Amino acid sequence: MKINELPLKNQEHERLVSCTDGNYHGLISIHNTRLGPAIGGTRFWQYRNEQEAINDVLRLARGMTYKNALAGVPFGGGKSIILKQDGPIDRETIFHAHGRFVETFGGKYITAEDVGTSPDDMEFVRQETQHVAGLLSGSGNPSPVTARGVFRAMQAAAKYRWGSDSLEGRTVAIQGCGSVGYHLASYLNNAGAHLFVTDVDERKVETVVKDFGAMAWAPDDIYYADADVFAPCALGGVLNDDTINALKTEIVAGAANNQLLEPRHGDELAARNILYAPDYAANSGGVINGCRELLGWDAAQAAAKVDEIYDTVFNIFQIAAAEGIATSKAADRLAEERFKLD
Repeated sequence: MKINELPLKNQEHERLVSCTDGNYHGLISIHNTRLGPAIGGTRFWQYRNEQEAINDVLRLARGMTYKNALAGVPFGGGKSIILKQDGPIDRETIFHAHGRFVETFGGKYITAEDVGTSPDDMEFVRQETQHVAGLLSGSGNPSPVTARGVFRAMQAAAKYRWGSDSLEGRTVAIQGCGSVGYHLASYLNNAGAHLFVTDVDERKVETVVKDFGAMAWAPDDIYYADADVFAPCALGGVLNDDTINALKTEIVAGAANNQLLEPRHGDELAARNILYAPDYAANSGGVINGCRELLGWDAAQAAAKVDEIYDTVFNIFQIAAAEGIATSKAADRLAEERFKLD
């Protein structure tokens, strides 16, 4: 195992570390630990090069600090990435190596599942370190709980924009039909919403269409959908100059991390009078679910905390209106009040 401490361009992050071990190549970034140990999932993804992965892990770690602060849990923010290589993958070997890497942080970083990983993978990690959550034997798959939180954020946005948190008869365009997107579609279907859905994996789209009577859309067309709500539930950076101008929705509320390509895109959504539920406020249900293992909460405590996402998001809307700023900036200010020592 070869571990390298990588240089940081600024003092915002605390650490950035690279590790190679055979076919394993991982990165861990710790952004801020003022509220407690850094927690953040492990992303298993293919990047064009290491620098692209470094940029992503730094951005994701920062987002976790803000997410955990807003969720009101005693943890800082971190993230890890495993760079996916071409060819056959021995997941057991890869995730054992990742567990050894996590262990070198001595509890300053705690991981869990994320995009491209699963509770099964975390069981391999657990064999090398105790600093892991989201286990099959623990809180399990966080996706249903994350979806519940996004649904509550969407209800808060509906209440703020339309005066009622009912989503019955509303049309929601879901981008991404993975585990979280699927469970969000279930909540929305039960609430009486109409669904437009898309994903780069047609099989996932077909499942949601079959189970919930959704209408399938091509990936590039979903931005133009005549829907009430746009729910990004895939990868980040989807709210940008091109897509914001295409949107016909009144509300954006989804599960994806780092939905804004640049901070200024929060201002551009506000300028178009599109109500944006900041992603790290809306999608914190997974982190909260992990507290069943990390803090010993029972299922009822975690569920009650997830439902508080409604109040947090509504409060962000009120702050933004009172101060005349974008909701993304209002969320940042609220989070920074909790983790900064100024």
